[in-house]
Amino acid sequence: MAGDAWFLGSPEQSLGFILADEGFDVWVGNVRGTFWSHGHISLSEKDKEFWDWSWEELALFDLAEMIHHVHSVTSSKVFIVGHSQGTIMSLAALIQPNVVEMVEAAALLCPISYLDHVTAPLVLRMVALHLDQMVLAMGIHQLNFRSKILIDLLDSICDGHIECADLLTSITGKNCCFNSSSVDFFFEFEPHPSSAKNLRHLFQMIRKGTFSHYDYGMFKNLELYGQLNPPAFDLSLIPKTLPLWMGYGGHDSLTDVTDVERTLKELQAKPELLYLENYGHLDFLLSTQGKEDVYNNMIAFFRSLGKSSSS
Repeated sequence: MAGDAWFLGSPEQSLGFILADEGFDVWVGNVRGTFWSHGHISLSEKDKEFWDWSWEELALFDLAEMIHHVHSVTSSKVFIVGHSQGTIMSLAALIQPNVVEMVEAAALLCPISYLDHVTAPLVLRMVALHLDQMVLAMGIHQLNFRSKILIDLLDSICDGHIECADLLTSITGKNCCFNSSSVDFFFEFEPHPSSAKNLRHLFQMIRKGTFSHYDYGMFKNLELYGQLNPPAFDLSLIPKTLPLWMGYGGHDSLTDVTDVERTLKELQAKPELLYLENYGHLDFLLSTQGKEDVYNNMIAFFRSLGKSSSS
């Protein structure tokens, strides 16, 4: 997903608009691969090399550079807000001392660092069928679920094996608090393309229960990392002094409560937590009650820090 995810509801319901109305200086990030970020000085999106990255590069390069840019333009520390993949990126980026020194606080919606308790039926079937390896073996490097080849592939995965009529629920779990018109609007803009390598990295995490760098296989790992297995991202390196806020839901099939609890154990900091039993993965973006249920709490957390930093 891209930065437009923060503006998919009405102005009264979308976090991007709400933060601006509350007086925050709002900067919207779009990582590589999304429709807004296909520019490159030498490559086109048709080139294999254009797609040679996973969320690791999105964290250590894209997000790090965004934070640096906002910090340098505004001369103030930054509030980070991330959802889902944006939280994996945030946690990996905040381990880097040169990034965290520019950050005032982070608010993470559906925080993910571990994924081995995912229960989404379509995701689990794709993992079991090794869809990530299949796609790479077919020479597909751009993962665009609007393309005919991937639509056909999804149809064949669902056909007679799994109920995919409600695609969102089969991927994210049951969402409680938005209507069908929101779903139609969501699919007008989402999902954006990503890389097949990113899917592979996420599926590695589901299979192995790790929060680690990309696994290239034994020999390339030795060459790149100097060890057989890719090194883990050490969450305890995020400073205890960094204020963190996390919101997560009981019906989220991607951000499982067990995985969130594991993340919390590994952090030095004790984040402020908002747990909503009836919320699913996309409710944190699209709920018609999001302002009352989630965003007011997040904004109060930012205000309690006594700064008016850039968001």
